[in-house]
Amino acid sequence: MKLINKKNKNYTQTFQLFTEEEWTKTNKNFNKNISIFFTGKKYEVFINTTEENVTYFIGLGKSSLKNFEIQQVAIKFAQTYKNSIKTVQSLVIGDFINQQQFEEFVKGLLIGTYHYPFDKNHPFWNPAFEIHFENLNQKKLDIISQKAAALVNGQTACQEWLNKPANLKKPDVLSLYLKNLAKKYQLKYTAFNRKKCEELGLGAYLSVNQGSAYDAAFTILEYKTTAKNAKTIGLIGKCVVFDTGGISLKDHQNMHYMKSDMGGATAVIGALIYASEMQLPVNLVVILPITDNAISENAFLPSDVITAYNGKTIEVLNTDAEGRMILADSLSYLAKNYKTDLLIDLATLTGSSVRMFGDTCGALFSNDEDLKNLLLMTGDKTNQRLWNLPLWDIWQDDIRSDVADLKNISMKPIGDCIVAAKFLEQFIENHPKWAHLDIAGVAFGNVGYAKEKAATGFGVQLLADLIENYH
Repeated sequence: MKLINKKNKNYTQTFQLFTEEEWTKTNKNFNKNISIFFTGKKYEVFINTTEENVTYFIGLGKSSLKNFEIQQVAIKFAQTYKNSIKTVQSLVIGDFINQQQFEEFVKGLLIGTYHYPFDKNHPFWNPAFEIHFENLNQKKLDIISQKAAALVNGQTACQEWLNKPANLKKPDVLSLYLKNLAKKYQLKYTAFNRKKCEELGLGAYLSVNQGSAYDAAFTILEYKTTAKNAKTIGLIGKCVVFDTGGISLKDHQNMHYMKSDMGGATAVIGALIYASEMQLPVNLVVILPITDNAISENAFLPSDVITAYNGKTIEVLNTDAEGRMILADSLSYLAKNYKTDLLIDLATLTGSSVRMFGDTCGALFSNDEDLKNLLLMTGDKTNQRLWNLPLWDIWQDDIRSDVADLKNISMKPIGDCIVAAKFLEQFIENHPKWAHLDIAGVAFGNVGYAKEKAATGFGVQLLADLIENYH
């Protein structure tokens, strides 16, 4: 897709965007038959065909719509009409649309081309497909094109890796991908195998990995900007490529969805791709503790006591609470070895957050008011919403152990997402600006491109916007 400002009198395909209010003002200029079948409501599309031209009337809904709603409309339009759209020069008409809104429209058109397995066979990816928008000059259109392509490359990578079946994303396969990604974007790549993890004392991470047939791959990716006095953000993504629950085996029903337990990692990967392609003036330190949670003669057991990287001991009461184990070492390793302005972890961590919020938002925990507010604002802006929950010390009483410093779960059947966050707080090494995002209910779910539950891409736009604007 190319974005063009140059005028052309011979368009054979036109996209006309209308809010309900704009359509009410202008429909008198159109054929009465169009007014009967089109009202400008959100997601509404009417196709008018003549011998010379095909016009798609696209409804945006109320004029009070937010920018992300324009993206939503464009996504559904791209998904629904991919077989009828022609690869020709096409004019977009929306005189009331500003630069940011048009950017969201373009992003949506490209995001809406995603399916699994992904290939660029949608008309919008054809180099001959041109979108002409005369309200903006070519320089601004080039910027929009660059940002949209970078975002879609990140989000596509996120969705693709989350959707892959378990046998196509073994730890060694993912590690190879990350090595190649580091080469492509000139990132510093470091990975610790099981022997090195033992030397470093990454015991909480190793407790999960010890049951795996695959070597440990505690992976660190560093993006460094050339900008002076740049901020540094630490990002951690839970990266359990498949979660059986271990010895505390999950119910067999819907276990196939556990290929999605690396949703935190894929969101971070997508944001890292965006930052790299846009060359954002921010430093990033990314930790991806890659493993599966498998059952074998070496798997960790309920009642095991594990020593984490920071020296704290953990009594394992449930091996299906493995995510907080690998995040614990990731947090303390990053906090102890890197100086970061923000420390943020994302994880498909608890069923508790799913039961609480469903697919409406992720659960947010933070020890800093400014960071909390920034994440809430960014979530509202990108429609990747978060809701703040408490980190009161009273919850820490539920994870005190008789035989170790901490238990990895509470024995109470309530508030596990809060308990998990309180557990993780014990490993941030007093970092003053930390946030934990439990995205279990929003990373994988009902989507427009698949019949079954699939990757939503949640987290990529949230993190990309935060990183881009934090400096």
